[in-house]
Amino acid sequence: MGDSRMPEDKIAAAAAYVLERWGTRHPRIGLVLGSGLGPIADRLEDPIAVDYADIPGFSHTTVPGHQGRLLCGRLSDRDVAVMQGRFHYYEGHAIADIAFPIRVLRKVGIADLILTNAAGGVNRSFRPGDLMLITDHIGLFCEPVLRGPNLDDLGPRFPDQSRVYDRDLAALARASAAGSERPLREGVYVYCKGPQFETPAEIRLIAALGGDAVGMSTVPEAVAATHCGMRVLGISCITNAAAGILDQPLSHAEVLEAGRELSARAVQLVETVIGKMPAARG
Repeated sequence: MGDSRMPEDKIAAAAAYVLERWGTRHPRIGLVLGSGLGPIADRLEDPIAVDYADIPGFSHTTVPGHQGRLLCGRLSDRDVAVMQGRFHYYEGHAIADIAFPIRVLRKVGIADLILTNAAGGVNRSFRPGDLMLITDHIGLFCEPVLRGPNLDDLGPRFPDQSRVYDRDLAALARASAAGSERPLREGVYVYCKGPQFETPAEIRLIAALGGDAVGMSTVPEAVAATHCGMRVLGISCITNAAAGILDQPLSHAEVLEAGRELSARAVQLVETVIGKMPAARG
């Protein structure tokens, strides 16, 4: 028989399990790591790791570069919760399963959420190795993550989306990147369902719509996070030029390798941002 519990009960059960494992730790900052960025978790001091497979209601991640652990530790003198790997719609998960971990993070007390991803550069001024601050997104191709009965204890039925990516956190990111050897790019992230990479024609359409980078994650999480009142910061690691920008095929191995090369700079930026964030926020 299937699980007949209400969504609110499932979220509460998962949160209770996590809080029990974390003990006296009560982080207010959350971090979701994209493809190839798992090593950021190695920087945590005194980490407590919980496997996704052990958390009630959590799905399993199947993508290389996504380890599938929820950690709590110290980073830049702040308690942080880190999702080392995320779930993607293309893996076969229901869209509600992608929102579930974000809602659990909110239930355990996360107020500020940093979303990272590996993305293809659509903006022709971008180069592999750039970091891009997400200023907005296009999620027209995304299944509606809030579809179904609204969870009124989390947020409103029709949440505003005019400021998904928090301006104060964006300002912290700009200040944190000031003086770095490569400028922090800024732009619009476009979600596509995957798992196939986009065609050159699709990339031309995305460029015409105003997209600067393209990927297969982040948007469902950002919508779920803003629905339940989190502040969101989005950072894309530009690992490759999108299809048709260069005359060469794309591969996930290339994405992972570029992510590894970007890792040190991404870690530095994330650590500096976290160090500038309030130590506690409700």
